[in-house]
Parts: sequence; structure tokens; C-alpha cells
Amino acid sequence: MKALLAACLVVPLLSPASAGASAGCGGRLADFDDDGRADLAVAAPYTGSRAGSVNVLYGSGRKASLRQDGAETGDSFGSALAVGDFDGDRCADLAVGVSEEFTGKARPGADGDGVVQVFRGGPRGLVAWRQLALGKPRGDRYGAALAAGDLDGDGDDELAVGAPGLGAGGGVVVHFLKKRKPYQITQQTRWVGQQGRVTDQWGAALTTGDFDGDGRAELVVGAPADSVTTDGQGSATVLDPVRRHATQITQDSRGIKGSAEKWDSFGASLTTGDFNADGRADLAIGAPGEGLSANQRAMDYGDGMVHVIYGSRSGLRTTHSEAWTQRVLNGEPRYYDRFGASLAAADFNGDGDAELAIGVPGERAVQVLAGTRSGGLTRHGDLLIKGKGRDFGASMTALASTPRYRLLGRSRPIYGLVVAAPGDGVLTLLPGARRPGAYPGLRANKATKLSTGSGLYGYAFS
Repeated sequence: MKALLAACLVVPLLSPASAGASAGCGGRLADFDDDGRADLAVAAPYTGSRAGSVNVLYGSGRKASLRQDGAETGDSFGSALAVGDFDGDRCADLAVGVSEEFTGKARPGADGDGVVQVFRGGPRGLVAWRQLALGKPRGDRYGAALAAGDLDGDGDDELAVGAPGLGAGGGVVVHFLKKRKPYQITQQTRWVGQQGRVTDQWGAALTTGDFDGDGRAELVVGAPADSVTTDGQGSATVLDPVRRHATQITQDSRGIKGSAEKWDSFGASLTTGDFNADGRADLAIGAPGEGLSANQRAMDYGDGMVHVIYGSRSGLRTTHSEAWTQRVLNGEPRYYDRFGASLAAADFNGDGDAELAIGVPGERAVQVLAGTRSGGLTRHGDLLIKGKGRDFGASMTALASTPRYRLLGRSRPIYGLVVAAPGDGVLTLLPGARRPGAYPGLRANKATKLSTGSGLYGYAFS
């Protein structure tokens, strides 16, 4: 269960949708059914004897439930979600991970093989399109993590599928790259050149971002149990599958604050956002196992730390990085806090730069840092928001133009933050507010319960 909890996703829909409409969709942000309102998809991978389901909350007020045909006990449909325009029709498509499904005969006690179900959007909402799977599955947990982004610069999105149980350490498969067959990448891929170990979980977390501003996104692969020099320290690898270039980042990399220690879980969570409004994506990496307080024990949960690396013309520069903990922010670090277990980035105050939200589920809290044009994230006015639910902050996502039913305009939207307490199945919406400058933007006093469910409802967000 612990491995699944690190990878299950609940996702906001970031692109428009169309189910076969010849003219495509309007290109509005977060709109599955092309009605001009933001929509939200929520995974509950443990419903129905852990067969799993995904609930879609349309901005019109309509609700729908997605399930897998032929669902079986333990499949975990909804173990990950990602949204992108995979077929180039300007409509938002939804990819759903089913990481615990056995594609052949079930093997009790073994990890699942995994598949991915892709749905197309449109005026009717989401409809089933195609299923993706590995050719020779062997307990790979294919679909445990998903990410979408335009990796080849052709205008539509590629789908990256994490398979942390693949081979000797894990892997990722990129679909739709240059309209060719799926491209499988592992640590042993020649141009990656890493040493893989069975326990590394390379591919347990994924994100994409254009770090050099060239119009093509790069792919970041988290391996929270990677033992590069010490057990379970974790790593993150930045991949350019077109140029075939890879850069591994650890807490021992030049410019990264601190040092790699056992069980830090560096790379357990990832997100991207433009924190300094320079037009290039910046990368946030969670290390929720980082120990700060006294009397740490092996494999304790950890106080937690988040590293932020800024983009530049030459890509990510580790020499221009930051390390954030509750030692320098509001709050008090404790060994069970897991600061950085989840991350989300968006413009919560409407001034054009992104803010960073950091989940602190051990404290039942979310910490929010403001972005600035004068240097990126700042501790000025950082906001610690306490919530209800035993694991409030375990997963989060940004949602444009809240409240939910507001029409999406052409002007720059203000984002709200949806925070899950999946152990209790509660989603809380924290609305944003337009206030330019170094302000986190979120209005904690206006927090509202968005929806509830069962089966780890809202377990994680994409």
C-alpha cells in the first residue's frame, strides 16, 4: 500500500476536450467538455474492493464516474492521472493509470503488471479511447505515475508512463513521441548511463517542464529509493528524449543544499512552475524523508525538505537553487511531518509568477511560498494553512478560475488550490485572490469542502 500511496494521482484537467468533434475544441484551460467552465478529475483507486474509479466533476455541476471495463479486485484504476492533448485536436484527453492490474494470470502477492486507459474529451465529456500496455509485462507497475507535455515541439502532448518495477530499477515509456512507437527509457539506456538497482523505483514520480525556453518540454523522472551512494537517498533525472540527453540530480550535486543521506526520498514528489516569471519553467523536488530534528531513526517518515532549481537559457542550473524547510518558514519541523510529500505550483494571486504549495501531511497542513519577479520564491509572507482530515496535504492540485462554475475567460486566470485528505476522502478548496506582489494569494479563511468520497478519494493530484 505504501508504494501505491506514493503514486496515486487525482488530477485537474488542464486542457480542452473533444470526443470526435471535427473542428476540435476551443483551447480553454481546464475544460473537458468544451463548455467554457473548469472541470476536475478525482481518482479513488481503492473503491470497489480496490478495483478503483475516477470521478469527473464538471464545471456545469454534472458528475460522471469512470471505471474500467472488466475491472477486477485490486486493479487500482486511478493509480495515476495525467491530462494533455495527445492527438493534436486541441481537446483535453485524460490518461488513467491502472498500475496493479495483471494483464495475464493473477500472481497473488506480486506487484501488478499495469496498463493505462486513455479517454478523449469533447462536448459529451470524456469517452474511452485506447488502452496502453507493455509488450512483456513482469510486475512493472506500469502506470504508477503519469505526466504529459510537448516533448518533441510538434504542438501536441506526449504521455510519459512510469513503471517503477520495470527491469533492474524501473523505467519510463514515452508514447506519441514524433508519432512513432513507444520509446522505453531505463537507467541502463545508453544515453542515461546510470547504475540501476531493483529497489530504486526509477519512474515513481514524473513531471514535465520547458526549462530552457526553447518550446519543447523536458521530462523529469523521480527515483525516491535510488541508492546512488547511500541507501534510499533518492534522485531526479532530467531527460530530453529528442536530443537523448540526461542529467541526474541528487543532494550531492553541485549547488544543491545539504547532502544525500539514507532514506531522504529525494525525488518522491515533483512539480514545475515559473516562480520568477522569466518564461522558463523551474523545478521543485520534494525530499519528505529528510531528517532535521534530533533523534532521527532509520526509515522514519522525516521532517522533510523541498529543493527548487531555476531554469535558464541553458536549462536547469543547480548552482542557482534553494532548499526550503520549516526551519526558515512558519511552522516547526518534526520527524513525522513529511514536508514536501506533495507539491503544486500555480499563480494563486494573479500577478504572472507562480506560487509553490508544499504538502505537510504529518502536520495536516499546506505551506505556501510566493513567487516574485525579482528572484523567484520568497519566505516573505509564507502561509501555513492547517486543515481537517488525518492526512490533509497528502495530495494537491491547482484549479483555474475558482469557484468551479465560473466561465473561463481569456485573461490570466487566478488559481485556487484543491487539497486532499484521502484517508478521510475529503477535498478542500482554497480560493486564490488577485493581489500582485510577494503574496501567497490563497485565502485560508474562505476554505470550503469541495466534495467527499471513499476508497482513497483524492489520494493524489497530477
